[in-house]
Amino acid sequence: MTKKILTVLSEWGYWGEELVGPLETFDTAGYAVDFATPTGKRPVALTPSMDPTYIDPPLGRPVVSDEMAQKVKALDDPQNPRLDHPISLKDWLPERPYWSSPKFIREMEAYYRALDEVRDRDLPQYDALLIVGGSGPIVDLVNNQRVHDLILCFRQLGKPIAAECYGVACLAFARDIGDRKSILWGKHVTGHCLEYDYKDGTGFAVQDINIGPPPYPLEYILRDATGPEGQFHGNVGKETSVIVDYPFITGRSTPDSYLTGHKMVEVLDKGLTRYGW
Repeated sequence: MTKKILTVLSEWGYWGEELVGPLETFDTAGYAVDFATPTGKRPVALTPSMDPTYIDPPLGRPVVSDEMAQKVKALDDPQNPRLDHPISLKDWLPERPYWSSPKFIREMEAYYRALDEVRDRDLPQYDALLIVGGSGPIVDLVNNQRVHDLILCFRQLGKPIAAECYGVACLAFARDIGDRKSILWGKHVTGHCLEYDYKDGTGFAVQDINIGPPPYPLEYILRDATGPEGQFHGNVGKETSVIVDYPFITGRSTPDSYLTGHKMVEVLDKGLTRYGW
């Protein structure tokens, strides 16, 4: 049977290659792909990820090839229907009630019933989850309760969960509200490290704004989330950094996009459970 990947994208801008790399890999492997965004809006690529003249400040060099720029532009083109009509996480997954609700217990019971229904009815069709990176996830994915619940449901089903760049932060904050312990505790992961962070220029595709540096150091979050028995791997100085510690597959940044996709395929087709550490 054809394997199927659920791919979550920000509505505030994804980094083009971080979608193109895994997507091309899935297409080559014959996988089907569904897309989801927080409210069902069509995702858009970050402008620098389509610009071969863009110089990445931390690296001091271009990070978008001419070929990749054309691929991202083609996928981002409104005339290309592939990213049209993504699944709306807001419509699909229930919202957890406020603690102060006068009917909190009953509303929590209804919330869990609805969430269990999505997990048991809708998610078995998918073989893995991918969260695409870029600066957009900072706004609408990292602290999105529905994204957290989606991750937890895939984990409960024992299915692989992959994330790239700033999308890895979603894993650190996806916690069961019962014990609130990081699901990355004791795991090995990679993600956007301090050496790769901007001092200025963090922006988004849907607003002409510059928030300066990233609002949080992802490396510190991941070091704390993995705990003393796990480890964050920055792999600074190495061209690529992808870590597989099942069920998690994490990619550091843009150059790791294709490798992240390849390792997902190896996890699904060859039973890979450990790589990169």
